[in-house]
Amino acid sequence: MMQRRRDRRLVGLALAATAAITLTACSASDSGTSAPAEEAELEGRGPIQYVSSPDASGAAQATIDAWNADHPDEQVTWVELPLDADQQRQQMVQNAQVEGDAYSVLNLDVVWTSEFAANRWITALPEDALPVDEFVPATVEAASYRDTLYGAPYYTDGALLYSRTDLLAAAGVTEPPRTWAEMQSACDAVLALPDAAGMSCYAGQFDKNEGLTVNFSEAVASAGGSLFDAEGQPTVDTPEARAALDFLVNGFASGMIPRDAITFQEEQGRQAFQEGGLVFHRNWPYIYKSLSADDGSSAVAGKFGVSAIPGENGPGVSTLGGRNIAISSFAENKATAVDFIAFFTSREQEEARLALSSRAPVIPEFFEDPTVTTTYPYLPTLLTSLENAQPRPKVVAYGATTAAIQDEIYAALTGDKDPETALADLQDALTAIVNG
Repeated sequence: MMQRRRDRRLVGLALAATAAITLTACSASDSGTSAPAEEAELEGRGPIQYVSSPDASGAAQATIDAWNADHPDEQVTWVELPLDADQQRQQMVQNAQVEGDAYSVLNLDVVWTSEFAANRWITALPEDALPVDEFVPATVEAASYRDTLYGAPYYTDGALLYSRTDLLAAAGVTEPPRTWAEMQSACDAVLALPDAAGMSCYAGQFDKNEGLTVNFSEAVASAGGSLFDAEGQPTVDTPEARAALDFLVNGFASGMIPRDAITFQEEQGRQAFQEGGLVFHRNWPYIYKSLSADDGSSAVAGKFGVSAIPGENGPGVSTLGGRNIAISSFAENKATAVDFIAFFTSREQEEARLALSSRAPVIPEFFEDPTVTTTYPYLPTLLTSLENAQPRPKVVAYGATTAAIQDEIYAALTGDKDPETALADLQDALTAIVNG
């Protein structure tokens, strides 16, 4: 029975990812680039570099240390990039454009994989390098370009709504909000409590970086819209996108979203919720570990819960998140890199990292294993989020696409443009990018 339920869920996960294939094909054709049909030769053994953002949990470093202990002649050195996702991508792109060999194994946001593959900045993986049939199908799709695997799924992500269940209960709110209006109503009840003095209602990630693209994409999808249609044409000057942007703009204007949230990336939002400043917070699963800490560092340990993000008229739609591990086309010692990636994404290491970081694994059995979900009760909720998740635009010109979204949506949130103008300008900008 559990296997049949899992199979049905995996079908849903696969469908969530395949919606972006048309965008990939259109953009690749427009750019004039194409990925090699066959795997490049993966030769050479020796030291390699793992290139990634910081990992405060220490989970990735523990995996590297385990590898290094058994491979004295094939040591892995961590090259740490900035925490900001856009800066990470920029540095990786710059290294690829000069064909630098300083980066071997790249930790890529799932949405960058198509761009890097189309530009031949990463190398296709051998067909037998990974047990892909054991992974969540959506993660394999997100790691592929033109039916070829270019990355190894590292962890997967869907948005979760973290809520102060202790204060909600005190205010008589017994169910998590399913809609934006219900979230506002719940906040009104909680913020009237003396114990909620100085708190704000809600925050996501609204700084002018990739997090803003994610949060806007989710809001549009949660209002019944999309950023692009099935033919790869932008659809942001629509009533659905307007409803989504109005929700965010009005949230800042009314104080539902605190003013300082305009600077929030993931960590700033996590800190605000963890310190007791927010009733609700949209973030990824990785913060669960920090929020639950019982060493005095979390003011909300034992006082919060997780649920699906809300939408305009019902449960919201998460953006499909996560990371892939890929090999730079210009790296030396690619044979070592292949073996390291297989080790890094193995079941054993996935389980070890879950214990250290609460990063969501890419192996579906973890989501329903009672011995795991007892410790990580958010996993079933996350699986539901992933079943309904939608990918960001899977386009070759992703850098220009996300920059345009950030420019216009940030201008609306800060009051530099009214929502109608911002969406019209965004429609024009994305149309120009898509049509070259």
